[in-house]
Amino acid sequence: MLSEPTLTSRPENGRDIPLLVWHADGPLRAVSSGPLGGGIGLRRWVLNATVPMSYDRDDPAAHLTALAADLALDGPGVGLLTGVDVAEVVARTDTGVRAWATVGLGTPLLAAAPAAAGLVQRVGTVNIVVYVPARLADSALVNAVATATEAKTQAITDLGLPGTGTPTDSVTVLCPVDGPEAAYGGPRSTWGAPLARAVHAAVLAGGARAVVPWSEQLPG
Repeated sequence: MLSEPTLTSRPENGRDIPLLVWHADGPLRAVSSGPLGGGIGLRRWVLNATVPMSYDRDDPAAHLTALAADLALDGPGVGLLTGVDVAEVVARTDTGVRAWATVGLGTPLLAAAPAAAGLVQRVGTVNIVVYVPARLADSALVNAVATATEAKTQAITDLGLPGTGTPTDSVTVLCPVDGPEAAYGGPRSTWGAPLARAVHAAVLAGGARAVVPWSEQLPG
């Protein structure tokens, strides 16, 4: 089982920067596109860390590893980064599937836009974390990432924004290691359908409100 996220912070340059942490009560199967713990494997925690919009480190995995160590997070986990204040996370549940999203849509982009159209000064990040309460096959985990991405894009379309996502979006799906294995994760499958609805609702709610990057909320 994956816990509800805990909001904490880290001191950096005299400021308290927010962090969001999910704990598992045992190893979970996971698939993730995150900079730390990406791919398919067993994971014990998820960390979603706010960073300034000026963030330019070229070692995000090492940075997230250090943050996890500071929080005494044991074993393998998933680490994500965003310019959004992670305290603004939105959660939605559907038929036992739980989805959380931190939504920054400063400049949504079309995935297949011409190369010149991809040059933007301001980007956003949509980080999605999903817990499915049933064991998913490897193929179903991969399919669930596609389903979550389709649902995110549907939400962006429903918001009237001209894009399919942002350049730095990430999806993480976790599920138990035991129990009967579900073979499918598509949007009409037993678990993919509620996953899609939960992700769509979370991204729609997060994108419908004004989101100011964390670093722009600071005085000065």
